[in-house]
Amino acid sequence: MSLQHINVKFFVDGALPVEEEEFINLFHRWVAEQSTNELLIDVADYRHVPNGPSVVLVGLEAHYVLDNSQGRCGLLYNRVGTLDGSDEDRMSQAVHAAVSACQRLEQAFEGLRFKRNEFQILVNDRLVQASGEEAEAKAGIESFVTRSLECSGAEFKYEGDKRCRIGCVVQLAQPLEFEKLVAV
Repeated sequence: MSLQHINVKFFVDGALPVEEEEFINLFHRWVAEQSTNELLIDVADYRHVPNGPSVVLVGLEAHYVLDNSQGRCGLLYNRVGTLDGSDEDRMSQAVHAAVSACQRLEQAFEGLRFKRNEFQILVNDRLVQASGEEAEAKAGIESFVTRSLECSGAEFKYEGDKRCRIGCVVQLAQPLEFEKLVAV
């Protein structure tokens, strides 16, 4: 199976302690500095959209989104470009990029903290569902979390609606160590 377009969202722990406009300013600096491994292009303001993307850092290979979907604020890493390697490699890349961005945001904004014991992972490709590979994709996500992230005892909460993308909210018994993940 070839899962592409992996999305990873880390939820804000508590209320967002800064105004969303501050993300616009910071993301513009990231574009000017080209401060990620992906080519950053622009910043889009969608703060007028309720329960959706709020601020989008647009990149060629990936977007970084301050996202309020389903009423839960967090940083969503949306891989839009394809990658070589295994499904596990692509999920690992997305998690590492999301964690790195979360750490940078925590350093930039006092009081901002992302949850380490809960995150969302999605396959932003509806063709996976159409081809009947949903069970294989779910097994791949669970294997990645258990083996690559070394998270035993994780709970996977999948969306029951077949119209939604394949993915789940992962709840961990032990929190992820962001520093360890980025060092890999």
